Amino acid sequence: MRRSAAIEWLARALAILGGLVLVTITLLTVFSITGRAFVRYGLGPIPGDFELVEAMTAFAVFSFLPWCQLRRAHATVDVFTSFLPDSVNRIIDLVTEVLMTLVMLLIAWRLWYGMMDKIRYQETTFILQFPVWWGFAAAMAALVIGVIVSLYMTVVRFYEVIEGDRQFAPTQGGDAS
Repeated sequence: MRRSAAIEWLARALAILGGLVLVTITLLTVFSITGRAFVRYGLGPIPGDFELVEAMTAFAVFSFLPWCQLRRAHATVDVFTSFLPDSVNRIIDLVTEVLMTLVMLLIAWRLWYGMMDKIRYQETTFILQFPVWWGFAAAMAALVIGVIVSLYMTVVRFYEVIEGDRQFAPTQGGDAS
């Protein structure tokens, strides 16, 4: 099975977007804190800064999951598995990939219901009064991409078990083959 350029592009683009959102969160926080420090000079905090940070952080967290999944960059403990044959490790990788996919599907399902509740009750943030579901929707969009990547990687791991060869060797920041 060959690597899908579309899946890789999607995961990479989402991770870059998540990084830009983190930069925005950082700048927002710096400007708001600076404004608080200079209240006596006519500045002030950015109204609703914590509401914006909360919504953007949820998106950023889910935006990095697909890239992490594609790159096999989740935390692993291989003290015991390093002594096992490759065939057993490929099976373990498949099982963990299936479990990760199930967890992501569970989170997506519950996030969807949470978003529907926020829409149904028209809940808004306290200061800015923007609908709370917007943050849920942004996180949901990133999580849907995460589920797609996770399903794809489950298929890759399945083919690795069947073919007896690693399609995506673990990488440490470089490109996998």
